Amino acid sequence: MRTETGQIFTLVDYTPTDFILERIDLTFELHPLETKVTARSLFHRRPGAALDAPLVLDGDELVMTSLLLDGIELARDHYEETGKHLIITGLPEEIAFEITVETALAPANNTQLMGLYRSNGVYCTQCEAEGFRRITYAYDRPDALGVYTVHIIADKATCPVMLSNGNCIGKAGYGEGKHFASWFDPHPKPSYLFALVAGDLGVVEDTFTTMSGREVALKIYVEHGKEPRAAYAMDALKRSMRWDEEVFGREYDLDIFMIVAVSDFNMGAMENKGLNIFNDKYVLADPETATDADFANIEAIIAHEYFHNWTGNRITCRDWFQLCLKEGLTVYRDHEFSADQRSRAVKRIAEVRHLKSEQFPEDAGPLAHPVRPTRYKEINNFYTSTVYEKGSEVTRMIATILGRETFKQGMDLYFERHDGQAVTIEDFVKCFEDVSERDLKQFSLWYHQAGTPLVSVSTEFDADLQEFTVSLEQIVPPTPGQARKEPMHIPLKFGLILPNGNEAELAGVTGGEVTEDVLHLTERSQTFTFTNIPARPVLSLNRGFSAPINVDYALTAEDLAQIAVHDRDLFARWQALNSLALPELTGAVKAVRNGEAPTFNPAFIAALLAAAADEDLEPAFRAQALALPSESDIAREIGSNNDPDANLVARLGVLNAIGLTGRKIFATLFETMSSTAPFTPDAASAGRRALRNTALTYLSFADNDPTLAREAFDKADNMTDLSHALTVLAHHYPDSTETADALEIFATRFEGNPLVLDKWFAIQATTPGPDALDRVKALMESPRFNGGNPNRVRALIGTFAFSNLSGFARADGAGFDFLAGQVLDIDTRNPQLAARLLTSLRSWRMLEAQRAGHARRALMRIDSTSTLSVDVRDIAERMLKES
Repeated sequence: MRTETGQIFTLVDYTPTDFILERIDLTFELHPLETKVTARSLFHRRPGAALDAPLVLDGDELVMTSLLLDGIELARDHYEETGKHLIITGLPEEIAFEITVETALAPANNTQLMGLYRSNGVYCTQCEAEGFRRITYAYDRPDALGVYTVHIIADKATCPVMLSNGNCIGKAGYGEGKHFASWFDPHPKPSYLFALVAGDLGVVEDTFTTMSGREVALKIYVEHGKEPRAAYAMDALKRSMRWDEEVFGREYDLDIFMIVAVSDFNMGAMENKGLNIFNDKYVLADPETATDADFANIEAIIAHEYFHNWTGNRITCRDWFQLCLKEGLTVYRDHEFSADQRSRAVKRIAEVRHLKSEQFPEDAGPLAHPVRPTRYKEINNFYTSTVYEKGSEVTRMIATILGRETFKQGMDLYFERHDGQAVTIEDFVKCFEDVSERDLKQFSLWYHQAGTPLVSVSTEFDADLQEFTVSLEQIVPPTPGQARKEPMHIPLKFGLILPNGNEAELAGVTGGEVTEDVLHLTERSQTFTFTNIPARPVLSLNRGFSAPINVDYALTAEDLAQIAVHDRDLFARWQALNSLALPELTGAVKAVRNGEAPTFNPAFIAALLAAAADEDLEPAFRAQALALPSESDIAREIGSNNDPDANLVARLGVLNAIGLTGRKIFATLFETMSSTAPFTPDAASAGRRALRNTALTYLSFADNDPTLAREAFDKADNMTDLSHALTVLAHHYPDSTETADALEIFATRFEGNPLVLDKWFAIQATTPGPDALDRVKALMESPRFNGGNPNRVRALIGTFAFSNLSGFARADGAGFDFLAGQVLDIDTRNPQLAARLLTSLRSWRMLEAQRAGHARRALMRIDSTSTLSVDVRDIAERMLKES
């Protein structure tokens, strides 16, 4: 494990390699402890490179057993191993040459799960971002594209399946008890997209006919016996392939597309060319073991990794500073796919909930960074919500500014112009400038400036002149390394809702650019004046969350109710209900901290219940409307000096008031949204289940009795209803016999299914209250807990730290101390996992003084440890650094 303090990498220091990689031939002789890797790479000197420039290849913890130049052993005075690099001198000046490196690996001992590792009897690779250097010395950087041929030799009995990128070009026996398989990928790719899998696996097979008539073999490999649970993933794959052809014109380009599901994986999934490797939680699903959320995630992530075939693989990043170019762009594509498969409005609400709960706190804390960073110490730590989700929002804003057709033309030009290249953000944006003839320089600040912009809004109506003015002011707050910010180009979708509920027609506007239903805020302050407005309208701003911003707009409760009832944009209606709820919640927090009993505005509860009972609205939307802002949403709204205990008590109080007032409505919904039909994971059925389970939650507050939840648990015929009923029991009645019995029934029933047991751990990890930490510690002692499996660690420790604010951020600091101990322990085995757990402290400065002090001491305890990995030290230093 690397424990050095870490080199700082900066965007301005980028230089191309001195040598160009043409091809690489890899031979793996697999063995758990003595794997032999032979890498034969063909290079030639880049034109203009110095004639005495050495070839510098990357490596990490490698044992090199042989080094040849054009088949001849290289003299010791012509190379140097530094621990990080292999430096070779005395190379030919004008002709191509071949370097052959032989390394020895022990995959069974690789607990970092980076490079080549063996888990549960299966050999697997993870090479993004810099894992290939743990396999052999190589150019391990995105701009070094080569053609790969791979030969795998392994034991026939334990590894009947041997896979790599591209198309299979041969299989045969190889001596006693062994066999080999050879794969060739004709598409040049960077090393991070290399993949190898070998083991004893079952397979689900299908075919797909592309738009040009080619038949592609589809294969999903899973552990034996789990094949039926891969059916939905196969269906999602075929739908995503067809969608990408129809919407983006992108056709698959190999003869075979493969997915392998493994249980020990640091990431959700990996888009290796033609051989996607997945965490099995995003492949395996059936009604008995997977929730509606699981089905939706599988659909989205299968699509995401497939879409990478063009946005990430065929066109890749020049360097890791351009990471959002593949991830943010591909998230946008998978969001659009899911919106077309499901309810667009409900999907958008879910996306914004996630963005606000994950990315907005990142933007507001010590880990803030631009969508395209300009410096990093450990690239693994920049696989963040800012790169992914905010990166997606930046792509969405380009589509909003240019319009759907021009955006499509820009994407077509991008695919045509840069196919087979490693490119930059500037290359991407230039395509849209060329097709639109629009200067996007100011807009590109979204890539370069960190922080969430705040837009302050004021309006005025002149009845005599029939003019409505909208005054906007934007502020981009300072973030680490960026004290001063320039005004952004913020596209704001909007509408003017008249008193009769109709939308005003826009006859004329001055003060700035308005294209159809989009206000273009480009100055620090702008005032737009609309003419011929017959009556005072209500401004509905940032419809569809057209820009990832905070809005300061003091709408009255009546105005918000007007939007909630009449706005044609369903997202805006949800946002209005959310805006009605937040003042109630923060007011309740203030009352709790003052030792007073909270009071609630009846109009707010009435608006919420009206949405719940409105049968013209789809059930999934009604469920989202009833889902109050979370404790983290409350904390973000308060801004500083947060007391998680008070936030929890206040939120429970609001939920209780809604449950009591709307008991009759919720009882009706609980009955009418039930179904005796067989389970299907379609969006409409999932929406009905979501609304029914939301009603069950509110009824638990109204009745304060576990009977109904226990009955729902006993009668549930699918995992969505079963796990929700168990959650209600565990969170509302943690000490009841009904809950204890249900928890044991659940665990016993699913003892042999790790993914379902992860839900069991997560439900208990999020049970609020002062006993949460003791409960987590007790669960760690359970024989069901496997600290070597990243999914299990994330389910218990990660869920507790990220999602149980009152239990984790205890006033005595015990939760922070617990996390520090876990991070230090896990760091010795899996630095990536440890670093991601540590980011749960990203908002520590927003806590009240006593808790913040405890959090700081926990961070200092971690930072003072001399043997930290680069991954964890980077996070700890950034969290402690004063802005």
